[in-house]
Amino acid sequence: MSADARESGSERLVLVVANETIGGQALLDAVHRHAQDGARFVVCVPRSGPKHGNIIYDDTVFQAAQVRVDLARSFLRNEGIEAVGEVGDPDPYAATIDAVHEYSPDEIIISTHPETRSGWLRRSLVERIEQATGLPVEHVLVDLDKESLPFTVTLVVANRTASDAALIRRLKEKASDEHHLFIVVIPQEGGQGAAAAAARGRLDQVLQLLRDEGLLCAGMIGDPDPYTATMNALHFFRIGEVVISTFDEHRSGWLRTHLVERVRNATEAPVEHVVSERRRDATPAEPAASA
Repeated sequence: MSADARESGSERLVLVVANETIGGQALLDAVHRHAQDGARFVVCVPRSGPKHGNIIYDDTVFQAAQVRVDLARSFLRNEGIEAVGEVGDPDPYAATIDAVHEYSPDEIIISTHPETRSGWLRRSLVERIEQATGLPVEHVLVDLDKESLPFTVTLVVANRTASDAALIRRLKEKASDEHHLFIVVIPQEGGQGAAAAAARGRLDQVLQLLRDEGLLCAGMIGDPDPYTATMNALHFFRIGEVVISTFDEHRSGWLRTHLVERVRNATEAPVEHVVSERRRDATPAEPAASA
């Protein structure tokens, strides 16, 4: 929502700037408090780079930040709070100033990790934004090591089995037990062009299926190597559990490269393996990059 789109004096607009702490309870409490006063919100997520892999495919960095924006907006909408959102510059100062120029907010909320973990605080982000904008800036500390998220974040890694009935059914079961947010990662087969389009098509299809079932979800295209794609997602997001979907052992290249075991050994999060119910003769055997 631009400044021109708002009627003068009709409502306050609050700019929320956060990245890894976007699901923290302290931040959600602050948003709820402002929402009770009739505020509307713009969520800005500065993008950050991955730790795994030598090549970034299909603008992975941007997508990871967009996933945070999408999940934040979906979660807030589920709480009855409307928000728009955007991915910002990698520099959180530049991202905030850009959003201020674009939306002309009345107030800013900046959410960070505690000082011992926050690069934003080491760069005096809050004080610099206050001085540059003259706007009220509320600083919210979120210690994700001490507080639990108000929902479980489930990472779903799949490719050609992404829309499989067994996977969709299992995710529905999880959502019925407790409040879940699902992040779907589809590893891209090969480089750009047709491979990226095919992965994007699978991603759009599974996200629509999940949304049709009432599940809160967002997704991104990942590195062609499914292990690298998974590790990047574990770095980008605070994951509570991992679900990996594959064909059976006769058709799955991911199983031949021991993907499930490798991910289990690399993370403390529970890792669940869901096997496709498609008949063996329905789909030919696939290589390791497209299980």
